[in-house]
Amino acid sequence: MEIIILESAIVAGAFGVAMGYIARHYIAKLKRGSIEQKLEELILSAKKEANKIEDEALARAQEIRNEIKTSEDRLQKQEERIDKKEQELAQELDAVKIKTKNIEVLGEKLSAKEKDLIREYEKVAGLTNTEVREQLFSKIERESSDDLQSRALKLARDGESKLEDKARDILVNSIYRIANGPIAGFITSTVEIDDDETKGKVIGKEGRNIKTFERLSGVELLIDENPKGIVISCFDPVRRAIAKNALEMLIKDGRIQPVKIEEYLEKAKKEIGVFMRKKGEEAVLACGLLSIPEELIPIIGRLYFRTSYGQNVLDHSIEMAHIAGLLAKEVGADVHIAKAGALLHDIGKAVDHEIQGTHVEIGRKILMKYGVDERVILAMQAHHEEYPYETIESVLVQVADAISGGRPGARRDTVDRYIKRLEDLEVLAMSFAGIERVYALQAGREIRIFVSPTLVNDLEARDLARNIAIRVEQELRFPGEIKIHVIRESRVIEFAR
Repeated sequence: MEIIILESAIVAGAFGVAMGYIARHYIAKLKRGSIEQKLEELILSAKKEANKIEDEALARAQEIRNEIKTSEDRLQKQEERIDKKEQELAQELDAVKIKTKNIEVLGEKLSAKEKDLIREYEKVAGLTNTEVREQLFSKIERESSDDLQSRALKLARDGESKLEDKARDILVNSIYRIANGPIAGFITSTVEIDDDETKGKVIGKEGRNIKTFERLSGVELLIDENPKGIVISCFDPVRRAIAKNALEMLIKDGRIQPVKIEEYLEKAKKEIGVFMRKKGEEAVLACGLLSIPEELIPIIGRLYFRTSYGQNVLDHSIEMAHIAGLLAKEVGADVHIAKAGALLHDIGKAVDHEIQGTHVEIGRKILMKYGVDERVILAMQAHHEEYPYETIESVLVQVADAISGGRPGARRDTVDRYIKRLEDLEVLAMSFAGIERVYALQAGREIRIFVSPTLVNDLEARDLARNIAIRVEQELRFPGEIKIHVIRESRVIEFAR
């Protein structure tokens, strides 16, 4: 019984294994069929895409062949036209050569006939050709000598007159195109104020603010000169500009007090350097001289604060540059060199109060230091005839200087003398030891002298004031009297940390 059961189990197991194998084989077959079908579909799709790409490539290739064929046809036609033109030019050249040869032959024949005629004339007259010419010229000279002399004199007079007229036209045209009226320097500036309350703040309690401002800035504030503003009076345009900027900032701030006055004056001094550079850049651009060295631009801008006989030196230099450029263009000189020489001719005046020497010598040293073209230096150095005129541009710069400074209303001699007197006062006072700064005020009727408290004591300050007064009386000429203030001020600063 157990054997039967065991046999049955073995048979059942074998049947199960056989059925499992058959089932797995069938499933694998089904899967293989599905993959093969997908592969066939992909292959078919790829063939279709390849056919499409092939058709497009064939179409594009045909288009390219057509374009190449069109280009070849066009080039062929151009080559045919060029060949035809070359043939025509060759034919014309041959024709010209033939005509030239014919002309040469005719010229030789004419020359031979002329020689034959001359020989015939010489036989008939019994004279050579040279003798005939000399006799003819001698006769004409005898008969027309007086007429020729009068004509020569007339031509000389007319030529000189025309040259003078031409020169006059050039100068008048230059002046007419450039001169825009007088250029006068002023010694006052005005700060506009809308109300009297602001004026009161500027004056301060018992005049404390205005006294501090005048003492620190070296200018004089005239409160009652203008009902709608405060007038700043000072012969030094730099000090006047610093004071004007500082006062405008104070009024805008509203907190007008000694500490703020000192703060804004220092700020205005720094800003004046930026302003001078801006003025220099404007001058260079106005004259079209972009090759001017960068280091010279602030120095050019400093000329804005200098005057010569009441004429602003920077405006005068710009005007000169334009005049010199016009003159150079008219006479065929170098326009750029003439304009540069004119613009830089007075550059020494920007620092002549700091360096010894004439402004021409100082200017030459400045230009050489910064590598300015030698031709520009030659053009600027002769405008006061300290150096000879070595180039035509140097003559033009001198002429432009005379035109700009000599036209009516351009300069005021009295203003220049007035400013020179004030400068002399300050220079004389600064020559004493222990002095920090000097301000000439009240049209030269007052000098404020600030001394170093560590170098000058109170007793020495009294002696200093007297010594300066004696020197002024001995060396300077002035109307009335001059009040001399010697101010000794000590400050002690400490920090709490």
